[in-house]
Amino acid sequence: MSRTPPRRYWLTGASNGIGAALAEEILKTGAHLAVNSRSLAPLKALSQRYPGQVLAVAGDLTNSQQVREIGEQIARQWGSLDTMILNAGTCEYVDVNQLDSSIIEHIVRTNLLASSYCIEAARPLLRAGTAPHLVVMASSVTYLPLPQAEAYGGDSKPGLRHFFESLHNDVAPENIEMTIVSPGLIDIPLSNEVSLNLDWSADKAARYLFDLLKHRPLELPLPELLMPVLWPLPQNPGQTGLEIGQRMARNNPPIEDLP
Repeated sequence: MSRTPPRRYWLTGASNGIGAALAEEILKTGAHLAVNSRSLAPLKALSQRYPGQVLAVAGDLTNSQQVREIGEQIARQWGSLDTMILNAGTCEYVDVNQLDSSIIEHIVRTNLLASSYCIEAARPLLRAGTAPHLVVMASSVTYLPLPQAEAYGGDSKPGLRHFFESLHNDVAPENIEMTIVSPGLIDIPLSNEVSLNLDWSADKAARYLFDLLKHRPLELPLPELLMPVLWPLPQNPGQTGLEIGQRMARNNPPIEDLP
């Protein structure tokens, strides 16, 4: 009896936070995982814990040439790709009294342009894969404006959502399932000045997310992670209510991942 080959994933932003926790969840299933971060050290540590399963592809995703080389490396190693999870990103807050456009440029390049480079590299690999699935980590901040989030929530993440939803319509004939995830806050440091103490750890969020991704919903909002964002709203009378746009529609039922 022939054995089903292990599923092949490419996960970006895997060196810390929810990305590192997601890498662990994926590898526990016996899957093969191409992991990306700027630093090679955490990727090597991961490959030592899961020998034979990890393909370390360190590189700067804001550099389109490096992303193409990563795609070529995955193609040489595996020939195709089954799941792509775009998790890499950054969050920096803007001081409107000292507005620095270079911060906005950096965030848009990291969160939006880098994702487009990765999709460009991954798309032909996914077309050749088994039941291909493309996942992008957006953010709950795309649902409402938040203070000092002009670049993160005003430009990069809504731009990523719009890009992904448009792409979903255009690549429908390729049978690549797509999921956009909108998590809220988890208990990780956001910057040197900001730290949160929330019920949702990165490990807990990753386990919950990975379990739901197996069903391949078109959109995966995580209301439990969103609540810490929404809770301050009643105390801010100047804030408007939520206005969430119409979700994308799917013609055919999704293909669920096999164990």
